[in-house]
Amino acid sequence: MYVDTLILNIHVYNSYFKTFVPGNVAVQGGRFFYIGNRGTDTFEAGEIIEGAGRHMIPGLIDIHLHIESTMVTPETFSYGLIQNGVTTIVPEPHEMANVFGIAGVKEMIRASKDCVVDMFYAIPSSVPATAMETTGGAIELEDIDELLRTETISCLGEIMNYVDVIADPDCKTNRILDHIRKQYPNLVIEGHVPKLLDLDLHRIIFAGVDSDHTHQTVEGMKARIAAGMFLEIQEKSMTDDVMNYLIGNDVAEHFCFVTDDVMTDSLYKRGHLNNLVKKAIKMGMEPERAIYASSFTPARRMRMHDRGAIAPGKIADFVLLSDLREFAIAQVYKNGRKVYDAAEAYEQVVKPNQFPAHFYESVKLAPLAETDFEVNIDAADGTYLCRVMMVKDGSTFTDEHHGEARVQDGKLCWQESDFGLITVMDRYGINGNKGCGLIGGDTIKRGAVATTYSHDNHNLLVIGHNPHDMMVAANEVIRNQGGFCAVEDGNVLAFLHLPVGGILTEEPLEKTAREVEALRRAMESLGYKHYNPIMSISTHSLPVSPALKITDLGLIDVNKGKVVSLFV
Repeated sequence: MYVDTLILNIHVYNSYFKTFVPGNVAVQGGRFFYIGNRGTDTFEAGEIIEGAGRHMIPGLIDIHLHIESTMVTPETFSYGLIQNGVTTIVPEPHEMANVFGIAGVKEMIRASKDCVVDMFYAIPSSVPATAMETTGGAIELEDIDELLRTETISCLGEIMNYVDVIADPDCKTNRILDHIRKQYPNLVIEGHVPKLLDLDLHRIIFAGVDSDHTHQTVEGMKARIAAGMFLEIQEKSMTDDVMNYLIGNDVAEHFCFVTDDVMTDSLYKRGHLNNLVKKAIKMGMEPERAIYASSFTPARRMRMHDRGAIAPGKIADFVLLSDLREFAIAQVYKNGRKVYDAAEAYEQVVKPNQFPAHFYESVKLAPLAETDFEVNIDAADGTYLCRVMMVKDGSTFTDEHHGEARVQDGKLCWQESDFGLITVMDRYGINGNKGCGLIGGDTIKRGAVATTYSHDNHNLLVIGHNPHDMMVAANEVIRNQGGFCAVEDGNVLAFLHLPVGGILTEEPLEKTAREVEALRRAMESLGYKHYNPIMSISTHSLPVSPALKITDLGLIDVNKGKVVSLFV
């Protein structure tokens, strides 16, 4: 009997028993044909691979991530994923959707067509994330219908505006949920429900949202699993308490590992979903269960019945490990064909101009002056108690702090205060809005940082301690049609160019990783104290992430879901 490929003497992972079984594997037409003891006595193969006792596992599957978080194109992202054993992903392009609407989604899908990694997209459900921000695009019901009609879609992406889902039956998000439940009852709906418990949690699930990928606690996990919610565990949730619960309880069917957001330098140096598998094993989870949570359960969650297991008829995406407990990847196969070998050179070929011309001209701001960082206040002279966004290491959440600042001649004397200034400006040329606030905590202590990479609206966000540095940083970003800039004493310390929609680069992974690392070091040199300063600052404008955030409309009390005054 002829087969394309025969892999001999291998330890094959069986997803259904969560164990390894010694044997041979035959591949035919890009799919697994046979797994068992039969070998060359039964099969004539076009290619015979000597397994030499290595371990074969299914290709890893990540069902919740945002390519734009890595700030590279789908093609570059695929290049980074394959060498880390990830063969299938479900990306949600809500960053590009916030900049360009449905065109941004379609162009990301188009840019993914020829990638080695299979990319089955999630439709951004919350664009904009709230009504309290200005974006360059929006995703409406008719856009969702068009994407489901014309594209290969895995799910409705994370429902972010959980406050309105609970509090406002007539809000846009509830209208979308009602439409999906009625018109597409089999479509998976993903969720973003930090800290919700009891009645509020059950109301979200009742609305159709039955997964959560946000920061978990043991209490929250128990409540979610008990209510039938699927958990997607990202690295920041892999605390000792959480991992001990996942290891010590019979909950393997109720969770998987996901990455959500991975910075470029981390992808280049540490890896991707495989890094979470390694971490889980080091924290005491048996390799067989860590593999299960990064292949079989994510596939089942997204109803990808053709992958996630090494079994007859499944797509032949697999990884050969040279060391199971170290999770050392030797080779990666996609559709039965070798696409990566750790012993061979793996070069990246970069294609320029992968997107339409107007995607490189999305920043509609004129150069700024120092006076643009004055805060005009309609208040009498005096000292006022102000709301202050407090950044804290270890989380992208912020706290609301109250501190004093003086007003004189209709202007906030913010430079005299104990805090820096944070501003968000409409960069789409829609309304010229500008939101201003005070910032403190584990953020920069001097200089300035400016970026158009600011979740999810991607307006121009600037923080700083003097107007001149803020102007220099902002203008560097504006002049280059997007990016990330750190400045001190008028000198640019680091600049990351992001010309595609102000959020992506077409440069190679290695080069971008070096530039991201340099940006991180520059931010730290300005006093930023955070495990991920780039992700931290870029979420300051995310009005669905607790607790005090800022958009071009002003300060946002996230838990109350409303714009609040600078003054207490």
